[in-house]
Amino acid sequence: MTTTRKPSHRPAPADPQAARHPLWDRRFTLYFTARAVSLLGDAMMPVAVALAVGALYGISGVGLVLGVWTGTFVLLVLFGGVFADRFGARRMMVGADLVRVFSQGVLAVAFFTGKPPFWLLVTMAALAGAAVAMFLPGVNGMVPLVAREPQRANATLKVADALAHLLGPALAGLLITLTSAGTVYTIDAGTFLLSALCLALIRFDPAATPARPPAAADSRTGTGRSLRGELHQGWREFRARTWMWAVILIWMGYGVLVFGPLVPLGSSLVGARLGPNAYGLAVSFLGAGTVLGGLLALRLRPARPLAAGTVAMALYTALPLCIALGAGLPVLLAGHALGGAAIAFWSVMWATSVQTHTPPAVLNRVTAYEQAGSVSGIALGQVLAGPATALASPDRLLWVSAGACLVGCATLFAIPAIRTLHRAAPRAKPYPSAGSPGTG
Repeated sequence: MTTTRKPSHRPAPADPQAARHPLWDRRFTLYFTARAVSLLGDAMMPVAVALAVGALYGISGVGLVLGVWTGTFVLLVLFGGVFADRFGARRMMVGADLVRVFSQGVLAVAFFTGKPPFWLLVTMAALAGAAVAMFLPGVNGMVPLVAREPQRANATLKVADALAHLLGPALAGLLITLTSAGTVYTIDAGTFLLSALCLALIRFDPAATPARPPAAADSRTGTGRSLRGELHQGWREFRARTWMWAVILIWMGYGVLVFGPLVPLGSSLVGARLGPNAYGLAVSFLGAGTVLGGLLALRLRPARPLAAGTVAMALYTALPLCIALGAGLPVLLAGHALGGAAIAFWSVMWATSVQTHTPPAVLNRVTAYEQAGSVSGIALGQVLAGPATALASPDRLLWVSAGACLVGCATLFAIPAIRTLHRAAPRAKPYPSAGSPGTG
């Protein structure tokens, strides 16, 4: 087949509609603002917890607070997916933001007025974890509703995520040093308030809409599915896609062997060899690489996104490998930048595939299943990282991480459903009406 190319230095967009409909319309601008400020607040919290809670209750206190947050999220995220499909993703996200305004505001007042009791820290961590479980499933479902080209939107959001993780930890540390932890929690509460406002201002097409599917009906009247039935429907949709559940199984292994132990093992090794400042610099280069990966995903539109993402993930091996080898600072920074770019590019390819290959009516529930699987693996890896050092040295464990990364990529390529998954065509109606499932 013969094609005619126009002499231009700028590649033509994959979707002809993309040229006529820019990304930065009112819907996406509001959604981007909501996510950007929320991500900045989220990036500040780990440092705030480590410094503020650690100073009062030690390492065990920090671990328990973070563990309660993660555990609550894993337990409730599946229900968050059901509620997002039943009541609307935007409605659930706004409600979750307001809950986090309350939880972070309470902690801000507690830190400003003295020493917060430990029970209050744990209770607010559980409340915040529950709110995130109600919020995150809708994030995936909202992207196709506010952007005509999900891949461009996902790549742009990934860049914002990376910048937030570059700026957030440093800002939190500076604020705690100059003021107090209460200031950080106050700013965090403010980011969630602004996020809720931006999400509430998003307006969808006011045209007449089709009725909600039976899964969204009120189960108390007997006219729709029960909560258990909706969970089961989400599970069936998740299980029916071999490429999806196969990736999540591999990602659970990555969580246990790669992502989970990387921070505790890597920070101890790099800190012992090159000093704590070197590890902080390495994390900054990881964020810079993530920005580059997101920008690359803005430019490239591979026909088989998961295959291209797998190639990128093979490069992530450089991150645990450079630490295991005891590399000097230049190689360490390069390895972190390469790892950040790899995981960012994969993340965009994955999110876009999930959003465009899943029916909108069940997208939030399917997202909840894949998030629960991914996070549970990471949580288990974090818990096991310490006891594993009794069996092998940290550098040997990171050799295992590097090997597991390569084996996982080879497995991804070996599964035809993953290797051959093609990029989905744009939906005929990228913007549903105001009452369609997932819009709230």
